[in-house]
Amino acid sequence: MIVIGVDAHKRSHTCAAVEELTGRRVEIRTAHATDDGHGQLLEWARGLDPERVWAIEDCRHVSGRLERFLLGRGERVLRVPPKLMAGVRKTAREPGKSDPTDALAVARAALREGLDELPVAQLDDQALEIRQLVDHRERLVGQRTALINDLRWQLHDLDPAFQVPARRLSMPSWQQKVARKLSRLGQGVRVRIARDELKRIRELTTTIDQLYQELGALVTAYRPALLWLPGCGVLCAAKAIGETAGAQRFPTASKYARITGSAPVPASSGNRTRYRLDRGGNRQLNAVLHRIAITQIRWHPPARDYYQRKLAQGKTTKEALRCLKRQIANTLWKLLQPDPENTRSRRRKTPKTIICNTPLP
Repeated sequence: MIVIGVDAHKRSHTCAAVEELTGRRVEIRTAHATDDGHGQLLEWARGLDPERVWAIEDCRHVSGRLERFLLGRGERVLRVPPKLMAGVRKTAREPGKSDPTDALAVARAALREGLDELPVAQLDDQALEIRQLVDHRERLVGQRTALINDLRWQLHDLDPAFQVPARRLSMPSWQQKVARKLSRLGQGVRVRIARDELKRIRELTTTIDQLYQELGALVTAYRPALLWLPGCGVLCAAKAIGETAGAQRFPTASKYARITGSAPVPASSGNRTRYRLDRGGNRQLNAVLHRIAITQIRWHPPARDYYQRKLAQGKTTKEALRCLKRQIANTLWKLLQPDPENTRSRRRKTPKTIICNTPLP
């Protein structure tokens, strides 16, 4: 097996492959920090050894995109804190500092600490399927949105009096109304283009709805308790499963909250004690927490009461929302664990309402 150390930068990533048993350098490769560059690195790594582990220097936003790319394709990824490389560089035979040297230091630091000691992110077969389907659905939604925006302009040029309300062209009823309108406008080029766009929108809508149903079945079979969390629907649950990549790699709920960006960052000085918003972490997971929190504030009385109590204590709306997101992160960490509680929950016939930060019975 090989360990691939990654020195991540804003515009390029340098990877160094070393043997697990000896730490001997095998090969070094640099690629652009784009999806195409990530694909080139993955193809290169697959050609070196079928068994491999990616050791990525934990640089937050700089390394996050590559990490998500690899996880989405079933690769094993572990994070190496930057402070662990300092000792490796001091004892290296080659002096100086460069991207290849840093990549080698990352790989050898991971070997020195032990691959089993560092948190490894890896999606199992079911979670990988969920992650891939979520990403595929999001791409299709983006394509449909682009077509809908163009179709709205085409309709405006054809007949300004024909108004389509916002966010309605994804609905079959309005698609049928637009089809009837286009059938009465003749056979001009603009009309043909609009009909073709409407046809593609309908096809994409059908596929998107089918993917939603498939994701619902997969999430229900994998972590059904997530769907009983107020405000957490199929898409939020599927995104949480795919982006977490194994909740068991986080030993505590606090560490999981840090990766979701919901744990406050100390910003104190002198006699003043305060905390600020954490803009790091996985922003996809943070978006999931935000959607759940907003929904709970609107429709879930316990969460709304908690939010109002925080406001009454003098916190701002952002601070109160941050507190609620932290509680939801704690609950998500518990529900995502592959423990007997989730296994027994699959046999429950009556769903149980789970209030934020309340453990399963």
